[in-house]
Amino acid sequence: MESAEIRRRWLRFFEERGHHVVPSASLIADDPTLLLVPAGMVPFKPYFLGEVKAPWQRATSVQKCVRTPDIEEVGKTTRHGTFFQMCGNFSFGDYFKEGAITFAWELLTSSVADGGYGLDPEKLWITVYLDDDEAERIWREVVGVPAERIQRLGKSENYWSMGVPGPCGPCSEINYDRGPEFGVEGGPAVNDERYVEIWNLVFMQYERGAGDGKEDFPILGDLPSQNIDTGLGLERLAMILQGVRNMYETDTLRVVMDKATDLTGVAYGADAASDVSLRVVADHLRTSVMLIGDGVTPGNEGRGYVLRRIMRRAIRNMRLLGATEPVVAELVDTVLKTMGQQYPELLTDRKRIETVALAEEAAFLKALKGGTNILDTAVTETKAAGGRVLAGEKAFLLHDTWGFPIDLTLEMAAEQGLSVDEDGFRRLMKEQRERAKADAKAKKTGHADLSAYREIADNSGATDFTGYTLTENESTVVGLLVDGVPSPAAAEGDEVEVILDRSPFYAEGGGQLADTGRIRLETGAVIEVRDVQKPVPGVHVHKGVVQVGEVVVGTAAHAAIDVKRRRAIARAHSATHLTHQALRDALGPTAAQAGSENSPGRFRFDFGSPNAVPGTVLTDVEQRINDVLSRELDVQAEVMSIDDAKKQGAIAEFGEKYGERVRVVTIGDFSKELCGGTHVHNTAQLGLVKLLGESSIGSGVRRVEALVGADAYNFLAKEHTVVAQLTDLVKGRPEELPEKISGMLAKLKDAEKEIERYRAEKVLQAAAGLAEGAKDVRGVALAAGRVPDGTSADDLRKLVLDVRGRIQGGRAAVVALFTVANGRPLTVIATNDAARDRGLKAGDLVRTAAKTLGGGGGGKPDVAQGGGQNPEAVDEAIAAVERLVAEAA
Repeated sequence: MESAEIRRRWLRFFEERGHHVVPSASLIADDPTLLLVPAGMVPFKPYFLGEVKAPWQRATSVQKCVRTPDIEEVGKTTRHGTFFQMCGNFSFGDYFKEGAITFAWELLTSSVADGGYGLDPEKLWITVYLDDDEAERIWREVVGVPAERIQRLGKSENYWSMGVPGPCGPCSEINYDRGPEFGVEGGPAVNDERYVEIWNLVFMQYERGAGDGKEDFPILGDLPSQNIDTGLGLERLAMILQGVRNMYETDTLRVVMDKATDLTGVAYGADAASDVSLRVVADHLRTSVMLIGDGVTPGNEGRGYVLRRIMRRAIRNMRLLGATEPVVAELVDTVLKTMGQQYPELLTDRKRIETVALAEEAAFLKALKGGTNILDTAVTETKAAGGRVLAGEKAFLLHDTWGFPIDLTLEMAAEQGLSVDEDGFRRLMKEQRERAKADAKAKKTGHADLSAYREIADNSGATDFTGYTLTENESTVVGLLVDGVPSPAAAEGDEVEVILDRSPFYAEGGGQLADTGRIRLETGAVIEVRDVQKPVPGVHVHKGVVQVGEVVVGTAAHAAIDVKRRRAIARAHSATHLTHQALRDALGPTAAQAGSENSPGRFRFDFGSPNAVPGTVLTDVEQRINDVLSRELDVQAEVMSIDDAKKQGAIAEFGEKYGERVRVVTIGDFSKELCGGTHVHNTAQLGLVKLLGESSIGSGVRRVEALVGADAYNFLAKEHTVVAQLTDLVKGRPEELPEKISGMLAKLKDAEKEIERYRAEKVLQAAAGLAEGAKDVRGVALAAGRVPDGTSADDLRKLVLDVRGRIQGGRAAVVALFTVANGRPLTVIATNDAARDRGLKAGDLVRTAAKTLGGGGGGKPDVAQGGGQNPEAVDEAIAAVERLVAEAA
């Protein structure tokens, strides 16, 4: 049975039994504590934690998941993988243990003809928690599993919690006996390789307290309602139903390994080392496609780093298998064909996925060539010095300059018998990363425990956002935090976080900056609002300072935003939508949104593109946007189901999480996007949009920056003033400026060349005098000295070689000349054959001179170059060279 069919049967089975089918959430986790979704229940976490009421009592999903903690083990074992699909069924206060157990047994053991998976009941073994007599009884008496195939295990194996205070409960696992060829009998308690777990049923019935680890925490009591969370690993079930030994041989991975074999000629099963590489390629390429499909782009931080790391591991393993040409295009095509059966959106988005993947391959192949040379040199130097550890500074250089993930450096160093100073590397990276994380966390959540916000939401409900239609409204203070701590009151001058029952303030999100303004309490107190965030769903937290009076929870208030700022931001946000559509029209669907920021009067828009956007195309895009403004198109917002929005062709932003109901913003017949932000009512309100330019912000991602309305007008007015000044200077019309300025620059360049030629001639004229003035040092002709400051490195080298050629008569000759250019000393030293026969090598002499100058250098035995930091030490460096010549001669 193919993986796609396993998925279809799962969803159909539970839908027929009253479960709401929830589409897989994006791999980009909607959770500040997670980079990527690592488990099937993550999208349901707010319901289990009680942050939000579940909209259904029964639900089912097949969730895309990515885990990377054991990435180094991928391929080395057949049990580790980065991407997997978790089939889940969930009950929120509806059915409990008996329902979950009987559903699982029915689906697994029903015949294929009846819609089940057709597993032999005699091969299924059950584990339950030590004291879960209820589950054990249901398995025995209701389902009919013999007692000898039911085993009780401890807390570490059969008890579940999220690792924090909250819901928890015992588990029951269903395991499949793969037979004696996989080891000794005795059930999952004895051999989990033979008795492989396929389905875990979690019975959430208790509340746990704080504690460490998987076992050391107290049970505080029963939950108000009992919930069910189950997870079946699709890949594990596919392994069993397809009769293969491991997940790499299942349909969705084996085809990728076969394609890698076609590209390299290395067959799977021929050699242990090559098998590891083939498995790495299959796993990592599939994961890469799924991540790119959900909007992740390669980068050096966060989830972008995860993608870059696994893509580059895959590409390098193809190199280890013998591939010499780019291979990602064909491998990605194979993944798209097989995974597209389960996720059709991958095929719809094929072009963008391929563009991002190919750009990363091209960048890495270029980096791999240069970085490998650097690494090889560092390895050689380390070994020559008797070391066994590659310096952290080298690892950092490879990461910072060549884009080598530290994991790749570790692997390549290990292949050479070296370890890496990871502490040193991480020390160089740590401070910047920690600062960035701290800043982001403080901005989004302040410094409060999220439970404080959840408690306010539980007591007072979600904030009623009125800002789509109102700029001010009456409200009540329902929550207050001072310095991140819940408080009943706040005094004048306090930094506060205020929660209102109703608010016109837009909380930062979707690329739009938050509103600012004032909250005036009926007592006369005034709060200046500087920022608004949503640390937990539905709760608007107004951050600001108490300017006047005392703020008390429960007080009536009047909330009013800064209308001028809001309107400027709304213009920028609407302009962003127009820019997005115009770029897609010009570049194709690969120009998908990768991020944005809408601020007063200006915006930036990030989009996918493997190459720079030509200036002519950007000009056309700008013209198209302003043409739309002149058409005075109405801007309308409508709430509808996510399915209806997709049918209407609304564009969704990658990485955003959308519910069953979404808000669609339509701009005439030009643009339609899912968006929760604020906008103008008509495009004529934008006035003018001026694109300032575009640039690269990462692999395959470009950024456009632009001005809107009065800011755009002011920019053009300044440009007009500059043009007027230039026309006066060159005595021409504005349209003649490019030609006239180009001519002036050409003349200036010719003059610079003439000056350079004259200066070089003057330098070389000194060659004869330097050769004639060479000093005899124990039989060696030494021409050493300082030439005029400002002499270029090229001219200094030419002069040194010219002087060396003028010293005739078979004499041993050393020429060492020095100069100071841009405040830094520079030296070039050359030796002839006779000098080298006497042991005088240019490289050795340069190293001595450069060390004296406070720098370094090197080169070949016949000619070498160096420099330093201390121009005052030139005379001392000349003397050092003379001493070394005397000693060697």
